Amino acid sequence: MSTMKKEKLLVANRSEIACRVFQTAREMGIQTVGIYAPGDEEARHLSYADEIAPITGYLHAESIVDAAKKLGVTMIHPGYGFLSERPHFAALVEKAGIRFLGPTAETMQAMGGKIDAKERAIASGVPTLPWAKVSAGQDLKPLAKSMGYPVLLKAAAGGGGKGMRRVDREEELDSAAESASGEAITSFGDGTLFMEKLVVEPRHIEVQVFGDGRGGAVHFFERECSLQRRHQKVWEEATAPNLSNETRQGLFDSALALTRDTKYRSAGTLEYLVDQEGKFYFLEMNTRLQVEHTVSEQVTGADLVRLQIELALDPKNFKLTQPTEPRGHSIEVRLYAEDPSQSFMPTPGTVRKLRWPTGTGIRVEAGIEEGQTIGTNFDSLLAKIIVSAPDRPQAIARMRFALSETVVLGMGSNQSYLRTLCDDARVQEGRVHTHYLEEAYGQTFAPVPDSEELEVMAALRTELQSGGTQAQSSQGARAYPSPWFVGGSR
Repeated sequence: MSTMKKEKLLVANRSEIACRVFQTAREMGIQTVGIYAPGDEEARHLSYADEIAPITGYLHAESIVDAAKKLGVTMIHPGYGFLSERPHFAALVEKAGIRFLGPTAETMQAMGGKIDAKERAIASGVPTLPWAKVSAGQDLKPLAKSMGYPVLLKAAAGGGGKGMRRVDREEELDSAAESASGEAITSFGDGTLFMEKLVVEPRHIEVQVFGDGRGGAVHFFERECSLQRRHQKVWEEATAPNLSNETRQGLFDSALALTRDTKYRSAGTLEYLVDQEGKFYFLEMNTRLQVEHTVSEQVTGADLVRLQIELALDPKNFKLTQPTEPRGHSIEVRLYAEDPSQSFMPTPGTVRKLRWPTGTGIRVEAGIEEGQTIGTNFDSLLAKIIVSAPDRPQAIARMRFALSETVVLGMGSNQSYLRTLCDDARVQEGRVHTHYLEEAYGQTFAPVPDSEELEVMAALRTELQSGGTQAQSSQGARAYPSPWFVGGSR
């Protein structure tokens, strides 16, 4: 599809998602603008943009819109995180006469809040767990008793596990509510909570949808996102293993019903909990592009960012086509700058050596480059490593290979942790739930490297100290292993 040269797209975000959006925009002949907040001048996405502009902060909507207007920007992509699900930002963008590559502010308001989204889901006939909004000072004991323990207290605003507390007994209820509300106020500026019946050992399944804003919608199949640590996803895949056709079709039908009923525009994700009997319950809707959108693209051949841009450029003539069957299997893991042996604490440092895996069925979306200093002011995600293969066992084997070929030296990472998951029997069988990682590995993970790994790690230290260019083991040149701290410090 050809586009006018005057089109200019700003990504109101940073790092790997900005690079991802810039790639598609440049393929379409669209000029790109990158922004940076103080302390982020070294970010990799700035070298990808045609123009760059300083802003006061990634959460400062007015600063971003002002920069966009000064540079003649015609479209803004919000990425994820930061302002991506803030209705006031979407409204401010469109008030400035700039296209917002996401849902309308009104839809975002209706579906972005957990409570409002549940009410809309019920109106569309989508199953939800027993839940209720709670007010400050309310006696929660009768409500919890009617639902049956365990229950979950959750912040109505935000996500990522903030303001969330599991309650197994009545005597824990009041203190859990106070703690959850306090954390919600600190994280989101809103201490509103709701209570929900807790599903024991649930799976977290998502459905990727896309709406044309006029009531038309398609899905791009489902994703398995149950491998989480502290409510943050670590490993995502498409499609979900061990899911019955009945459950899968029910998920698609309910997701499309809600997307159509709300006349949703652009890319979105509906999240569900699936219990051990295969019954599913709507959890929430993410009114933006997800971090793990990549695996949905891999099994369908779609470019979701391109669809977002095409819809914004010509909404009246935009047409959606429902993918028929997924092709093969895709897995994504998130490589973080964190030390698993120290309760996954962030590990700032300078990237001393960097090499990403290459080969058939391997895709990497990175936000770092050699020489870059990684601090603690921003999210510790270094890159997403994505693999695709004809079937799931081959995809897992390919991910193991990709991780063994990955080299990120100078700070700690969770690379060895991710490699261990590839060899985990429960992961290989697809028999996991949202608490599996915590139950199986706890909050600290410290694998013992084998002799060959120790040998190559020693060679790497020598190389970095001497300024050499290649490390070798007794078996000759080979892929680097996955040490967390080579040339770094604890």
